[in-house]
Amino acid sequence: MPLFTIETTYRLPIYRQRNYEAETLGQACDLAIADEDWDDKKSDVETSGDTYVTGVWEGRDAAYIGHALPIPSRFGEQVQRKADHFELLLGQLKILAHVPEGGSADVELWRRRANAAIAKAEAILAGENDPIEGGAS
Repeated sequence: MPLFTIETTYRLPIYRQRNYEAETLGQACDLAIADEDWDDKKSDVETSGDTYVTGVWEGRDAAYIGHALPIPSRFGEQVQRKADHFELLLGQLKILAHVPEGGSADVELWRRRANAAIAKAEAILAGENDPIEGGAS
């Protein structure tokens, strides 16, 4: 039976609470983001993210040795999958929004693209592989 080395990760929120004097809320937020001193940081273990796969290699203790194997999408970070899909959806909307007035969009082409986008979004929400991957596991 094959043996795999799997690297998994989870996001751990690190935070700090500081006071910033500024004329507006926006300026105070800018100061907080620009502040690089994290000596008083705290970990918020109660709200850590879900575990996801960040690397796969065949063999024992094989991390970063040899060729990394592709990770089925359902094991990726859900937040990143959603962000990537949002970018794809935005691109499709921008194209449709800029069809010249009186011009015609290929309805069937866009219906297929919309259905594919819906299927992918449903797979992301269900924690399944992207439909294009089929039954890969």
